[in-house]
Amino acid sequence: MIIADVLRGVCMGLADSVPGVSGGTVAFLLGIYEKFVTSVHDFLTGPLQAKIAALPFLIKLGFGWAAGFLVCAVLLAELFDAHIYELSSLFLGFTLLAIPLVIFEERETLKGKYQWLIFTMLGILAVPLMLMFNGTFGAVDLTALTPALAVLLFLAGALAISVMIIPGISGSTLLLIFGLYVPLISAVSAVLHLELIYLPALFIFGFGVLAGLAFCTKLIRVCYARFRSQLMYLVIGLLIGSLYAIARGAETLSVPLPALSLETFSIVFFLAGAVIMILLQWLKIRADKKAKGME
Repeated sequence: MIIADVLRGVCMGLADSVPGVSGGTVAFLLGIYEKFVTSVHDFLTGPLQAKIAALPFLIKLGFGWAAGFLVCAVLLAELFDAHIYELSSLFLGFTLLAIPLVIFEERETLKGKYQWLIFTMLGILAVPLMLMFNGTFGAVDLTALTPALAVLLFLAGALAISVMIIPGISGSTLLLIFGLYVPLISAVSAVLHLELIYLPALFIFGFGVLAGLAFCTKLIRVCYARFRSQLMYLVIGLLIGSLYAIARGAETLSVPLPALSLETFSIVFFLAGAVIMILLQWLKIRADKKAKGME
């Protein structure tokens, strides 16, 4: 069980480090989403007994998440500029396959609740609207902190973790939209190589993450319990909308490139992303069968 939870954390960390699906989506597909959200909520805001009970699961998951995120961050920092179109194709494969998987998993929640398709439309429209802010803040230099940049990093951390937890759009996609994804990934890689000049910016971003985490888990628990159908329709819309953001990811580089096109699209990387999502679903089905066999 320890290895299984660590591996689930690795999968979530890998997802959170790239634009596309969120770690919350991966947790959802692996069947641990409600346990994950409840554990985070209990650890941050619950009584002492609840904190102690939640800690073992979160330690295992957190260790795997950190390993997956850091490994991927180092690799992406090296590859993003040179292979943006291949990576964008990979992210599209992740996301496109996640849409039918979420629909399949939540088919009973969605069935007969078609009036809530309005939330899907809102989710689809939200991402292009957010893309309108792309480039608003100009080139971001995380070594030259200003009060305005500090506020932006804090708010970006809070928003990014919020959407990372929600099964749907990745927080990395949100950072991509605001032009912060490449600078932050590069900063993480630089700190791992002992370039500590980036630490203040990362600490501010981290404080924003903690603030967003405390608020978001409480809100999601309420929405998941009372408004599950509406939430799932919104998740589907956000996933569809994030395809547009991923395709335009090249435009957010420090030296912008044209958006992904048929000429630059890589079918090999797209299929690799799709296969990974199918593998995650297979792991969930296998885990569910083992759990039923133990009952």
